[in-house]
Amino acid sequence: MKEVVRYKMVFTGRVQGVGFRYKASHVANQYRLTGYVKNEYDGSVLVEAQGSEQEIYMFIKVLYADRYIDIYEIEKERLPVEEDERSFIIQY
Repeated sequence: MKEVVRYKMVFTGRVQGVGFRYKASHVANQYRLTGYVKNEYDGSVLVEAQGSEQEIYMFIKVLYADRYIDIYEIEKERLPVEEDERSFIIQY
């Protein structure tokens, strides 16, 4: 059985106005991650993602490969797992 982990990630770079939230939601659902994605007022994007280490790694890898998104940096912090969470949403 895979170990489930949760990370808070703050993405900076060209990450707003380029479809980042929609891409993140699509990719998260593809890898069966739960959590959310949200634009921040400082121009960064906040993601909380929960799944296996490998699934989260692949999620980040796909976002890096997008031709419109240009990620400069990711601040990553491990969080406690949210047991009852069942989906990945876009927060507005």
